[in-house]
Amino acid sequence: MYGWRGIVGLVKPTYRAGSLDRFIRLMPDGVCVIPRYVGVSSGTEKEFQEALKIGEERVAELARLRVDLILIQGVPPIMLRGYAFDAELRKSLEEKYHVPVLTATMTQIEAFNALKIRRLVGITYFKDDLNPKFSKFFEEGGFEVAAMKGCSDVPFSDLGKIPAEEIYVNAKKVFVESGGGDGIYLLGAGWDCLPAIEPLERDLGVPVVSNVNADVWAAQKRLHIREPVQGFGRLLAEMP
Repeated sequence: MYGWRGIVGLVKPTYRAGSLDRFIRLMPDGVCVIPRYVGVSSGTEKEFQEALKIGEERVAELARLRVDLILIQGVPPIMLRGYAFDAELRKSLEEKYHVPVLTATMTQIEAFNALKIRRLVGITYFKDDLNPKFSKFFEEGGFEVAAMKGCSDVPFSDLGKIPAEEIYVNAKKVFVESGGGDGIYLLGAGWDCLPAIEPLERDLGVPVVSNVNADVWAAQKRLHIREPVQGFGRLLAEMP
């Protein structure tokens, strides 16, 4: 029987390969995933601002398919609207479509709380015109942001080609130079940052949260499943 442990509908911002495959592989057997796409392609603030309207159309499609949970991935469109908007959006969608809705922003907030991260060091692949706005989102949520630093000049379409070793080097550099924190946040699912998580946790002694590991952890939690995954950091290994 397909989906005997739950069916997750994903609203994905881009058609980019990688993060969907990672999410499906890390979810337990018995969970099915149905993706729908918004179609973000350039990663500009204007495009992110327009993405939410299309995102709601995808939520409506998934609700009609009677999924057990809808997860809206892609954090910039929500972060740019502010912390309070996140809860308002989820409440509005749940009341309208009668299905539990999670946002990737909320999965990360919940992961920070579960790992007792109050001061975070953020590393992104966005330009520094957006990064202060991402910092503001978390500060509105009560977190201290030691840094929110863009660490890539790779075009938005090629983010999946950034080596994990490069992500590790940049994250470690920003962490040390910013004075450290309770945890590291690797913002964005466009790069394949999962292989960098365990080396960073071992070397720096703090937990690391990314879009993918937070989404997998939170989706299991909402589906009342607890199946730890080794090799991708404390969040999935310990399932707090």
